Amino acid sequence: MAKIYKFQKVIDQYTTHCLFEPDYNLREGEDRITELCTLAGWTYVSVPNTIDLPVQPEIIAASLAEVDLGEEPETKTLILASSPVCQSIRGRVVDRIRDRYSINDEIKMIRTGPTPETEAYNDWVEECRSWGRTEKEKLGL
Repeated sequence: MAKIYKFQKVIDQYTTHCLFEPDYNLREGEDRITELCTLAGWTYVSVPNTIDLPVQPEIIAASLAEVDLGEEPETKTLILASSPVCQSIRGRVVDRIRDRYSINDEIKMIRTGPTPETEAYNDWVEECRSWGRTEKEKLGL
C-alpha cells in the first residue's frame, strides 16, 4: 500500500522546486515514490509505506499534505483519469488480454451466448482486470 501526498511545485528564476525523495539504492524491485499527475496546480505523488519522506525544503513543506482519497473521491477519479501511470496500467491490462484474445475474438464472445469458451474468456479478462486493480492499489488508488 501507499499514501498519496500533494504539493505545489515552485518555479523561480533558476529552478523548479520539487519534493525531495530519499536516496535510492536503485536495486531492482525497490519501492520508489511515483509522481501520479498534476491537477489544478497540485502535484500528486504515491509514497509507499516502506518509505519515509525526508525533511522537505520550507518552500515545499508549506504546501505538502497527505490526501485521504476516501474523503475526496472526486480527486481519486481525476487522478485515475489523468495519471500517465494509471493509463499505462490500463494499457498493460489490454495487452495482457490481447496476449490471448484478439479484438475479433472479443467481439465474437460478446455475440455468442454462454459457452465454455466465453466463460474462459470472461475468467481471463477478470484476471487481467484484477491485476490492474492490484497495481493501482499498490499506488494507494
